[in-house]
Amino acid sequence: MAVTIQAVRGMNDVLPDEATLWHVFEDTARGVFEQYGYRNIRTPIVEKTDLFVRAIGEVTDIVEKEMYSFTDHDEQLSLRPEGTAPTVRAALEHNMLYDGPKRLWYSGPLFRHERPQKGRYRQYHTFGAEALGFAGPDIDLEQLTMISRLWRRLGLAGITLELNTIGSSEERRGFRTQLIAHFERHTDSLDEDARRRLHTNPLRILDSKNPAMQALIENAPKLWDALGDDSRALFETVQAGVRDAGIECRVNPRLVRGLDYYNATVYEWVTTRLGAQSAVCSGGRYDGLVAQLGGKPTPGCGFGIGTERVLMLMQDAGRTASDVPDAYVVHVGDRATRLAMSVAENLRDAGLAIVVHAGGGNFGSQMRRADASGARYALIVGDDEAASNLVAVKPLRDSGEQIAVPPGELLTRIAPAPQDAKHF
Repeated sequence: MAVTIQAVRGMNDVLPDEATLWHVFEDTARGVFEQYGYRNIRTPIVEKTDLFVRAIGEVTDIVEKEMYSFTDHDEQLSLRPEGTAPTVRAALEHNMLYDGPKRLWYSGPLFRHERPQKGRYRQYHTFGAEALGFAGPDIDLEQLTMISRLWRRLGLAGITLELNTIGSSEERRGFRTQLIAHFERHTDSLDEDARRRLHTNPLRILDSKNPAMQALIENAPKLWDALGDDSRALFETVQAGVRDAGIECRVNPRLVRGLDYYNATVYEWVTTRLGAQSAVCSGGRYDGLVAQLGGKPTPGCGFGIGTERVLMLMQDAGRTASDVPDAYVVHVGDRATRLAMSVAENLRDAGLAIVVHAGGGNFGSQMRRADASGARYALIVGDDEAASNLVAVKPLRDSGEQIAVPPGELLTRIAPAPQDAKHF
């Protein structure tokens, strides 16, 4: 017997019953982003490996351990592990900034070779936005407000904003020296990851979740003390704007983000309802990335939302979604079938979702299928109905009587009321 082939570990199928809730989230996010003037951009899943090495940093976990990379005819390629670098690459390649700043949004799968667990997968999906060419903190606040609006639109509570500033690259270089000196005095207390990062990316040690490292990290120098007046003033402006917007927030001085291109404001939206995977959205400023990838110095700011994690929160909040048809058409006989097809197309032209039975069978078996479909009505056409140019309408979800009406009256009989929602 042949061995059944299964999906790759950490790469999951999204089945039809689940996909409907995805549509609700995706449609809602798209609608909110477009309200703020963000336009859709779509980049390839495969990019040159060097793009991520230059953008994310050669000594980050993503580049060192997590990317899916391969050689194709002497060219080093990778499945994209994040969405910002491809978006910036596309903006530069197509000279999109020639006529001014751009607001962009994107969605799709990302890939990282991690240990799969609840809320963390090897193929996962993101909804992200990038604003290129806007220098002031007003764009930071716009994006934070936009995300907050999305949570409200989805009906999600219990998501808290954590904010920090990591200053400029010059300020971080000075702080880096202090940090290395502190941890070098306690090398015996460092775990394997901290030793590996000590001289390459010491700021990432501050984000360690190892309980044995917490006291050492707590006593480490504080980045805030290494910041100049401009960086502090910028961060105070962002905090004031967040308060004015009524967004629940706390400053987390240990939040540093894992990608080298960030500077100034960084943030995560976190929840206590997902266990270890608490972050549902992460982002911040990256004012040096465009120049890093070969363009003119251009400010940038953006974020990415973990789609699977948001869907888990929606399910936890009791959200459901339905894509049941408005009506299921039952038909027996050649003449009846022709009328059934015509009726269905006319109702679809009016915007209704109509399923026409396929595969034959008697009225009894077809009615069982109609009931199982979840449709509100069965539309029944037999030879007698076809001869009289009538369609029988049978309510399936309430106690109304079955009646026969001409095809032209069907829409008024079965169209959902304006307040009826097909989702939730």
